[in-house]
Amino acid sequence: MDSPGDGNHTIVTGFILLGLNNDPILRVILFMIILRIYLVTVFGNFSTIILISISSQLHCPMYFLSHLAFVDICLSTPVTPNMIVNFLVERNSISYHGCGMQVGSTALFGAVECFLLAIMAYDRFVAICNPLLYSTKMSTQVCIQLLIVAYIGGCLNSCSFTIAFYFLFFCGPNQVNHFFCDFAPLVELSCSESSIPAVVPSFAAGSIIVFTVFAIVVSYIHILTTVLKMRSTEGHYKALSTCTAHLTAITLFYFGTVTFVYVLPKSTFSSDQKKVASVFYNVIIPMLNPVIYSLRNNEIKGALKREVHRIFS
Repeated sequence: MDSPGDGNHTIVTGFILLGLNNDPILRVILFMIILRIYLVTVFGNFSTIILISISSQLHCPMYFLSHLAFVDICLSTPVTPNMIVNFLVERNSISYHGCGMQVGSTALFGAVECFLLAIMAYDRFVAICNPLLYSTKMSTQVCIQLLIVAYIGGCLNSCSFTIAFYFLFFCGPNQVNHFFCDFAPLVELSCSESSIPAVVPSFAAGSIIVFTVFAIVVSYIHILTTVLKMRSTEGHYKALSTCTAHLTAITLFYFGTVTFVYVLPKSTFSSDQKKVASVFYNVIIPMLNPVIYSLRNNEIKGALKREVHRIFS
């Protein structure tokens, strides 16, 4: 995996992922748990995409949810299968370019998910605060434009991380203290003198987090203001119930993991605690999102009942 370099150093051409734990019994238990979680993730999110695509009533209101399900699959797939393999082998290696692909794909779909959650907050804002203008402000053309912005933002974030990774110079140990090629442990391994490769992607990711959180907060301030002006208790309940699933997803994604992994100082938590947070970010949340939206969304539950009745009738 390593080729000779100058002096007494070697140039790293591959990495060894240390994984979550070295205890053989715990590794078997984690293998079975993570494998089941990944299968549920793929099945649940694919089911959401299929249900929205075949149900004409869900095409418009659930337009962004199908993309969120697609992004959740893509966020989990580059990481989780490799993590599962890591439980079965003593030494899990990944090539230099394979590591770069993991860095780029995680940055891409993580950023797109941030944008999608912000767009969905804006969608709720329009539906509750300007219901008569909803069909105009959230037309198919506008939805497509918002999605294009989300994916472009994700691509730019991915480019910043991928380019920064290839500017890092690795000349010493090649053991990554993680279960996938996360950018922060790779920066710690590198022997690059310049700090620019580490600063640029951090600035890009931080800017996306700040912008999307700001958009979400502003949207919900307007929603809360509108709800408080409603006179009927039924109106309060109906308006807030449409936001419950989205608020749950935001809380888990931003305040449960993203802030923990990417915002708080590195010295605040140990590397093992960061790994656990990354498991939630890359493995658990992609599984939970379809569950949250299916259980808390009457339109999804109604469409599922109709399709099941149609199939078995």
